Amino acid sequence: MSVITLTIDGQAIAIEEGATLLEAAQEVGAAIPTLCHLKGLSPVGACRLCVVEVEGIPKLLPACVTAAAEGMVVHTNTDNLQDYRRTIVELFFAEGNHVCAVCVANNNCELQDAAISTGMTHVTYPYQYPQREVDVSHPQFGLDRNRCILCTRCVRACDELEGAHVWDIAYRGEHAKLIAGLDQPWGTVDACTSCGKCVDACPTGAIFRRGATVAEMERDRAKLEFLAQAREEQQWTR
Repeated sequence: MSVITLTIDGQAIAIEEGATLLEAAQEVGAAIPTLCHLKGLSPVGACRLCVVEVEGIPKLLPACVTAAAEGMVVHTNTDNLQDYRRTIVELFFAEGNHVCAVCVANNNCELQDAAISTGMTHVTYPYQYPQREVDVSHPQFGLDRNRCILCTRCVRACDELEGAHVWDIAYRGEHAKLIAGLDQPWGTVDACTSCGKCVDACPTGAIFRRGATVAEMERDRAKLEFLAQAREEQQWTR
């Protein structure tokens, strides 16, 4: 495979053609915040938190789904980008019901981490306080849509790693929500294998193990990456 060269935050880098800007940035140690991205799952560019500036291109580009190209000059941490990312995180908090003090993922939440990394100290937008349902019909797990940010990581983990496709996003705009099956109670969906991959994939406390209390959420992200690599290499079919 051919190799391309580009510059990221003043550092020259050579990387295989086909790599994304996020992968290139990680190679040089540039910290780009992400929420919808999870290694081992297909990238979708849903959250827009990983946007970067590329000289000669007037718009911001999502690093997770933008292919690196020869000669690109990329900036990942400008004041403009920090303002943009902070606005995105504020909107996540304003449009949901994220009460960290009573969440199972408190202190182990990627939305909290994003708020810290972008310097968000308060929300400048009016809170929407939407009416969102909690589903604890599953015997092992629960779904609290108040904490969901519609990143689709659970959708992709269930579809691409487990092959069950229990999850999907229904409706549009402010009415969009995560659904199980055909908008059924999770515990009634026969396709669910109770594998827990969606729990490990969730960046917040939206999908959790029943019985967990405040700040007790634990996840195994490495398991998902291992399963994705094993499936790609067909390690169990040889």
